[in-house]
Amino acid sequence: MQRNVRAHVTLLMKVFAMSNSTRMSVAVCKHVSRIRGTPPKRNFTHTHHSSCTLTEPLTKTCQLDGVRKIIMTNQKTRNALSLQMMEDLISNITLNQDDPALRCIVLYGEGKVFSAGHNLKELTTNEGTEYHNQVFSTCTRLMLGIMQCPVPVVAVVEGLAAAAGCQLVATCDIAICTENSSFSTPGANFGIFCSTPGIAVCRAVPRKVAAQMLFTGLPLTAHEALQAGLISKIVTRENLDEEVQKVVDAICHKSRSVMELGKKFLYEQLEMDIITAYRDGQEIMVNNLSMVDCQEGIRSFIEKRQPVWTHGFEKCH
Repeated sequence: MQRNVRAHVTLLMKVFAMSNSTRMSVAVCKHVSRIRGTPPKRNFTHTHHSSCTLTEPLTKTCQLDGVRKIIMTNQKTRNALSLQMMEDLISNITLNQDDPALRCIVLYGEGKVFSAGHNLKELTTNEGTEYHNQVFSTCTRLMLGIMQCPVPVVAVVEGLAAAAGCQLVATCDIAICTENSSFSTPGANFGIFCSTPGIAVCRAVPRKVAAQMLFTGLPLTAHEALQAGLISKIVTRENLDEEVQKVVDAICHKSRSVMELGKKFLYEQLEMDIITAYRDGQEIMVNNLSMVDCQEGIRSFIEKRQPVWTHGFEKCH
């Protein structure tokens, strides 16, 4: 009898210790959720899904002299745009994006592949329709977040950019790649047509080029991608850092507020008919002229000196 009582007491002590550990894990998970937003809803009947599993970040981020560098670092999955990867990218892009010190964002993929697109392991029926909806709605948030980001976002591509990875490149404001890079939308090869990647690709390249990419899955070389308008410039690997620096320096030497105003209207007018675009564009130009930074820029040109920007939206009195 005494042996049974001691065993029962020992078991209760273990359960109590486990409860403390569990409570700690739940607290940590809640903290991570507050940072990254609402966690993905999963089907917890599968043993490989855990509500308190903490994984390593899939990106590295640093910021220097107004330039934020974001590097996708999951080479094991060829920088696949898993749900966590997309959430990490959204967090890194939107972090303090209204800070005037932030002037440009540069996106890299570590290794030989920029990004192979969505993680197909997340797209099986085991995950369920609700989870699939979350994957693609998160992807939409990422792409729109890049377009709505107040500063230019530059993609730096070395190697393959496929499917949603190609979509990511097409969505960025500027794309620079090395000569060995290639771009494809091969989803139909695996039974899932690249419908959402096609949204960005069709807005970056001519319809016939987009159709060939989507229907055949065959990749574009770097030179073909440049000719089609998918990327901005090709450089050798040796000159890549120099070219990226040249681009970000050119961006950072301008007024942030003027760049923000210009980027916003750039994407708005693409969806307008030409009459509406010109009507709204002339209003934007007049408003731009009333800004302190605009008049400072004009004076600096007349006086043959470097402008001194406020980077704000203050109006001239």
